[in-house]
Amino acid sequence: MRLPLLAATLGLLTACEQSSDITQKENESDTAANSSTPPINIKEKKTNFFNFLHPMIKKANADVLQQREKLLEIQANLTNLNSQQVKTLAALVKTYKVDNDLPAEKQVSELDIKINTIPASLVLAQAANESAWGTSRFAQEGNNYFGQWCFSKGCGIIPNSRNSGANHEVADFDSPYDSVKSYIKNLNRHESYETLRDLRQQAIDNNQAVTGVALAQGLIGYSERREEYVKEIQQMIRYNKLSRFNAPKINNDSDKASIEKSPSASNGKN
Repeated sequence: MRLPLLAATLGLLTACEQSSDITQKENESDTAANSSTPPINIKEKKTNFFNFLHPMIKKANADVLQQREKLLEIQANLTNLNSQQVKTLAALVKTYKVDNDLPAEKQVSELDIKINTIPASLVLAQAANESAWGTSRFAQEGNNYFGQWCFSKGCGIIPNSRNSGANHEVADFDSPYDSVKSYIKNLNRHESYETLRDLRQQAIDNNQAVTGVALAQGLIGYSERREEYVKEIQQMIRYNKLSRFNAPKINNDSDKASIEKSPSASNGKN
């Protein structure tokens, strides 16, 4: 699914917004905007962008919660797993890059930290930032809203700005949903985002809301701009009031989370 009209109009951010809505490396945005384009309602176009991606974020997070439910069943029966649970644990270990040689108890412990949801506010802010509000070449041609790379020849789109000798490509996805799902999996399993996962777990353990602003501190490794990039994502979350898209707070007592029923369902401030 593409958003050609939305992509074109969202490229026309006002000057006052550009400080918080800057896109990152590899965006290669190419919009259809020109001086003859009629005035548009930027707020409305942003809302359309958020509403376009939000259902996909909810679905991707719901898929993660289904995996988590299976993990909790395994955890509850760790000393007496049936054959299907053994297969499920092996699959989760592979998916989330946990050491296959660890004892099952340790594997489950690591998976417990890795398999959980990502606040919609953070997903939306990074999608807007990395895809230039859906206008980037990679969002338009490859459904890639998060600048995710791949390293096999022909796996994606070759960036025009790729350095000589570099072999990475920007991943090409069949749908925007596939991009969202891959991004969430990336944050949940890559070693670069261990801090993000630790921050999430600390909030859960302390019975606090898991917020996008808080977890953004774990994105130091997402961009070469490091702290500056983190501040920019946090600013975008606040400026666009993206906390309204977050799911209700994860309850550590029951160890379950509910997928939000409406964009207004949020216990967090950011």
